[in-house]
Amino acid sequence: MFLKKYNLKNKTALVTGAGKGLGRACAIALSEGGSNLIIISRTRKDLSEVSKIIKKNKSKCKSYVCDLTNYSEIKKIINEQPRIDILVNNAGNNIPEHFTKVKTKNMEHLVNINTIAAFNVAQLCALKMIKLKTRKKVGGSIINMSSQMGHVGGPIRSVYNMNKFGIEGLTKGMAIDLAKYNIRVNSIAPTFVVTPMTRKFLKNKKFRKETLNNIPLGRFAEMSEISSAVVFLASDAASMITGTSLLVDGGWTAK
Repeated sequence: MFLKKYNLKNKTALVTGAGKGLGRACAIALSEGGSNLIIISRTRKDLSEVSKIIKKNKSKCKSYVCDLTNYSEIKKIINEQPRIDILVNNAGNNIPEHFTKVKTKNMEHLVNINTIAAFNVAQLCALKMIKLKTRKKVGGSIINMSSQMGHVGGPIRSVYNMNKFGIEGLTKGMAIDLAKYNIRVNSIAPTFVVTPMTRKFLKNKKFRKETLNNIPLGRFAEMSEISSAVVFLASDAASMITGTSLLVDGGWTAK
């Protein structure tokens, strides 16, 4: 056989920021692939709705309300899990501001959630993965949610650029350190996707037009296109892929 299966049966995936947008889509897609889920978000109502869908897909699901910038809280949640095979390190935010007008409180917030919390979650999950005696045999996959803005600059996005370029560097460093445990680490770098976080930016007609002009395929990405890429990287179909970034950008960075 030359086609590896996208079968995640008997795997357990942890997804952060799973209540809305890309995190929600990724959690549901992973359950469609057969994985059990641990979902984390700041809002109980959102988690309840996602959990119901996952259980309809005949996957088990645990849900936790958590502020990922609270290290002791997220550490407790991760440490109490019997096993974690897949991490989708998705939670994040963006506050567009011109570089000369970036407010210190906004920069600190974005660094805390997009960089420090992402690092902490990845490290805690990696430590949990390593403890499984059969890890080298069964493997593991960590997927950091990056952005095309981790590869190119963008207007009014200097802090977000800084965060996502950092995620790309983190991904490569983690991939080297964790390879001996057969834990693969990659990033997903989407273009603009219509989600609750981006919808407010895309209401601006000028911004929308300028953005589409930068995407050779001429459209925004669908959430299913990102979540399908996540399932691929989580599966054995990507068993020789580590330390790289999968750009799902419609050609933005090809220019």
